[in-house]
Amino acid sequence: MTILPRLLLTLSLLLGPLSALADSPRVLIKTSMGDITLQLDQEKAPKTVENFLAYVDAGFYDGTIFHRVIKGFMIQGGGLDADMQKKATRAPVENEARNGLKNQRGSIAMARTSAPHSATAQFFINHRDNVNLDYPSFDGWGYAVFGEVADGMDVVDAIAAVPTTRQAGRGDVPVETILIESVSRLP
Repeated sequence: MTILPRLLLTLSLLLGPLSALADSPRVLIKTSMGDITLQLDQEKAPKTVENFLAYVDAGFYDGTIFHRVIKGFMIQGGGLDADMQKKATRAPVENEARNGLKNQRGSIAMARTSAPHSATAQFFINHRDNVNLDYPSFDGWGYAVFGEVADGMDVVDAIAAVPTTRQAGRGDVPVETILIESVSRLP
C-alpha cells in the first residue's frame, strides 16, 4: 500500500469516530454539589435532544433545582425554581422511548406524567438500572432516554444520598436545596 492510500485510510478511521461525536452534543450541568457532564444521543433521540438543547440554549435550567431525589432510583430536576414554583414550559415533546436506549445507571431520561407524550423540560438521571422504565414499560410506553453521564457520576451519587422531606405538597424533596446553577453546551 502506498503512502497516499494509507494516509486516506488512517484519516477515514480517525474522522469516522470524530464525525459521530459531532452528532453527540455534550452538556455541562453546574450544581451546588458539583458538575455533571452529559453526552447526548442525537442519533437515537433526535426530538428529545433538540427539545432539551432548546431549553439549555434559552437558559431555562439556570436557577432550577433537583426537586425529587430517591436514592437507588433517580434524581429529578429541571422544572422548579428554588421556591418550588413550576416554570412555564414549551409544548411537550413526542415520546422517543422506543429508541433502544435503556434506563441504566447514569442515563438521562425525560420525566413525564402518566400521559406518554407529556414530557417538557423536566429530566431525571437514573441512579441505578431501572428496567421497569424501559419501553414498553408498565404503561406500554416507557421513559425516553436521550443520553448519559460522561463525567460526574460521583456528584449524582452525592445528590442521591441527601436527606429528603415533604415540602409544598411534594415528597422526596431534598432538605437542603440542590441548585442547578447553570446548564450549557460544551464545545
